[in-house]
Amino acid sequence: MQKLISSLKTLSSRQSPNFSTNLFSTSSRSVPSPAFVHRLRSCKFASTTGDFKAITMASSATGKLPAVIEDGLGKKYWRKFKTEWTEALYTPFVIALAAGNLKLDTFRDYIAQDVVQKLCIRYEMAEECADDDDAKLGIAELRKNVLKELKMHDSSGDVWGFSLPKDITPNAATVKYTDFLLATASGKVDGIKAPGKLATPFEKTKLAAYTIGAMTPCMRLYAFLGKELQTLVDPNEGVHPYQKWIDNYSSDAFQAAALQTEDLLETLSVSLTGEELDIIEKLYFHAMKLEIEFFLAQPLAQQIVVPLSKEHNPTEKCLVLFSDFDLTCTVVDSSAILAEIAIITAPKSDQNQTETQLARMSSVDLRNTWGELSKDYTEEYEQCIDSILHSDKEDKFNYLGLRAALENLSDFEKKANLRVIESGVLKGINADDIKRAGGRLILQDGCTNFFQHAVRNEKLNKNINILSYCWCADLIRSAFSSVGLEDGTIHANELVYEDSVSTGEIVKKIESPVDKVQVFTKILQNSCNDKKTVTIYIGDSVGDLLCLLEADVGIVIGSSASLRRVGNHFGVSFVPLFPSLVAKQKQVTDESMPGWKGLSGVLYTVSSWTEIHSFILGL
Repeated sequence: MQKLISSLKTLSSRQSPNFSTNLFSTSSRSVPSPAFVHRLRSCKFASTTGDFKAITMASSATGKLPAVIEDGLGKKYWRKFKTEWTEALYTPFVIALAAGNLKLDTFRDYIAQDVVQKLCIRYEMAEECADDDDAKLGIAELRKNVLKELKMHDSSGDVWGFSLPKDITPNAATVKYTDFLLATASGKVDGIKAPGKLATPFEKTKLAAYTIGAMTPCMRLYAFLGKELQTLVDPNEGVHPYQKWIDNYSSDAFQAAALQTEDLLETLSVSLTGEELDIIEKLYFHAMKLEIEFFLAQPLAQQIVVPLSKEHNPTEKCLVLFSDFDLTCTVVDSSAILAEIAIITAPKSDQNQTETQLARMSSVDLRNTWGELSKDYTEEYEQCIDSILHSDKEDKFNYLGLRAALENLSDFEKKANLRVIESGVLKGINADDIKRAGGRLILQDGCTNFFQHAVRNEKLNKNINILSYCWCADLIRSAFSSVGLEDGTIHANELVYEDSVSTGEIVKKIESPVDKVQVFTKILQNSCNDKKTVTIYIGDSVGDLLCLLEADVGIVIGSSASLRRVGNHFGVSFVPLFPSLVAKQKQVTDESMPGWKGLSGVLYTVSSWTEIHSFILGL
């Protein structure tokens, strides 16, 4: 019931545009004058153009979005496609590059392929089809920036001790990228031909907008990676072998160039229709996906800590995966869902019930009772947390002290559940209504995709389990009905039914942090036929704390203040996952890989299921 007090989270649906369209559509309109575009641009971007201070890139790679002042197209698309740039961050190539132990041969091949891409960009930028003077100037500046990158690559022999071949054979990923850019710049995609000659200034500007739209994510992604990797460079470890690469993309000059590209995209898009802006969005998305493919295509003849499943040998190891449900997987707490079902289906008054029906409160009384239960729970929960933390803060990790303290929380949770049962608020809910609600339950973005891939991955020897305080396991089963999780993987409380109608009683299985960790331990004891296990637990609240710490890898999703408050009091460290993986990659040698071990007192924080998916399963 704890999570009933949490605020409802807003889930924005992210669509993956289907990239196959003619870049030119026939429509008549007046072309805005260059002066008008310039005035609009000056008004909208005066505070950000060329000012790197206007944007703060994420630190420690926790998936935080750049803080921006304006909300132009580039920044809108960057936010919308957070999944994609997070995936790029977690590619094996970027992890090894950040750690500084990327093999030099791999880096040389990457530079060679990048030269092919940059030459294509330079060529297309030379086609200054934009009619607007400001746009022409902007394109010229961007072309200069590309030339600077190529000059850096040319000096690779002096910095890294290798020279690039005169004739570079592009790999498949590079060819896909350059073909895409050439098609975009010529007004055609997937073989659909554009009109012949660009007859009007508007058509020229539109083509320039499409081309810049296809190049913007490359600039923003590299600016992002440069800043992220720069934060992880430790001067105490000596000179980073790829420091010049990091310095280039984290520099104020390159950050300003990325902003300028987004500025230019906004300028060129002023007069476009909604349909044409949709095309730019598709181009942006497709370009971002191609950048990820480019990183993944780099040959890595070395051991990498990501994805975790890569080194998995199913004949020797078993991956035991645990996850909480409420607000770890879901957007709304299941208690709130059950409450809403009860209130909606309750009689409007006490007088209109038949003799054959279970006696139920009216919808008005039910809503009032739920309100009182929630209010009391909130106040008493905070008091309980305060009582747990009455002693002095621990100097180091103290698991036994934490577990003893959480016994108090266990008693509180059980008493709270008893009050719910005695109140009768769960009485009279139809099982079919619960199943329908579960099937419609909105899960966190990326959660369903993760479990689908985990279940269907035949190369993994895995055991997947959902551990939850939820009062109704049927709700969880329905929520995961399309994922393929078997019934035995759901561990939660059960409502008691008579003729498919709840009696208000609960079959109590997991009510507290201690109950959860006991189920966790029992599952491990009966798992994997004596194979070596790697355990992962994903959770978001104090109720998950013991399981998170017992697991080899404990992953905290979300930002529960009470979880961190209790954890910190007993010496638990919360560290972002990405920099932790980079630190672990630094320990990798040709002969050994660093392992994962429970009860270390360290928990890894993430902001999305994309990070979890990329770390465990890869792309």
